[in-house]
Amino acid sequence: MTEFYGYRRPDGRVGIRNYVLILPTSVCASDVANIIANQVDGAVSLHNQVGCSQVVSDQEMTLDFEAGFAANPNVYATVLVSLGCEGCQLDLVEERIKQRTNKPVVGVSIQEARGTLKAVEIGVRYAKQFAAEASMLQKEKFPITELLLATECGGSDPTSGIAANNVIGALSDRLVDEGATTILSETPEFIGGEHLLAARAVTPEVGQRVLDIVHRYEETFWRAGEDIRSGNPTPGNKAGGITTLEEKSLGCIHKGGTRPVQQVYDYAKQIPTSQKGLVIMDTPGNDPSSMVGMAAGGAQVCVFSTGRGSALGNPIMPVIKITGNADTWDKMEDNIDFDASRYITGTHTIEQLRDELYNMVIETCNGKQTKSEALGINEIAVMRTCNYA
Repeated sequence: MTEFYGYRRPDGRVGIRNYVLILPTSVCASDVANIIANQVDGAVSLHNQVGCSQVVSDQEMTLDFEAGFAANPNVYATVLVSLGCEGCQLDLVEERIKQRTNKPVVGVSIQEARGTLKAVEIGVRYAKQFAAEASMLQKEKFPITELLLATECGGSDPTSGIAANNVIGALSDRLVDEGATTILSETPEFIGGEHLLAARAVTPEVGQRVLDIVHRYEETFWRAGEDIRSGNPTPGNKAGGITTLEEKSLGCIHKGGTRPVQQVYDYAKQIPTSQKGLVIMDTPGNDPSSMVGMAAGGAQVCVFSTGRGSALGNPIMPVIKITGNADTWDKMEDNIDFDASRYITGTHTIEQLRDELYNMVIETCNGKQTKSEALGINEIAVMRTCNYA
């Protein structure tokens, strides 16, 4: 059985990175959290654009994302940074994190610390202590069954559905057959093909859940007097040659391969370690918010197809970019990790490319940086009640 190197966490999960996460609980604390992270080797942070002035359902999704990031196995420990008067208060976020994991977590309030400089001093002390502890951990070998792979597509064109997503789907099938778990996401990009996914569900109840999340997604737009098709496909999709959302959907769902759909998870909810096989997460089609949901669910690594080209990454989850477009590979080699256009040109089969990509995933698990990691690209977005297309 294939093995990879990682870190066993106290909650039993296995990480492939060893970050100290400086997590702002709201937009008002994001810059202060970033200042702290920049002073500590091994620390990462993010710009949280939510966390305050939110309706209940939106705040719940924010709390799930924040707790999920802290619980993600690529994170050793978390330093929470809050302003002090936001909706996502320190105690609420800390409580939600402790429901998911027993890893270390501490917090600092900018208001209670008496301002930015004092909050930074406190946060840096916490983070440096965690970083010192994290540096003592030794990597161990783990079986491929411990892997939870996220899949994503963005900036799609017809080569995504023809080549790149087929390679990812073949990779998903191989991992599932070996006992790992893979996630198919982007609910609005099931529209027109949802019946194909529902037919692959292991039970009628799971199949109905597939249909329900697609119908619910469309209904959120109708209630606001909008049609999701006004924003999806995107202008870039259309310029690349995709004509309808249904056409885009048929390309998107290739990432899920051919294996049965085992379960459907709500956005940013934790996927149990006991869960194996292909699962679906109800996420937007919007790439950064979809990846945030899967990282919050516990995914250690993501494979991301892009026909037109994308520079996106994620703060805590390595993102491997794959394109089926030879021109994009040539123009955006700074950002793209894997060339799947070789299937279209006829030099390689899907199976050959699958095995190459499989090896790249293992190398990434073992510590090799992806191009987005090397560039330090860490954008995020979070799903909301009035959703992204």
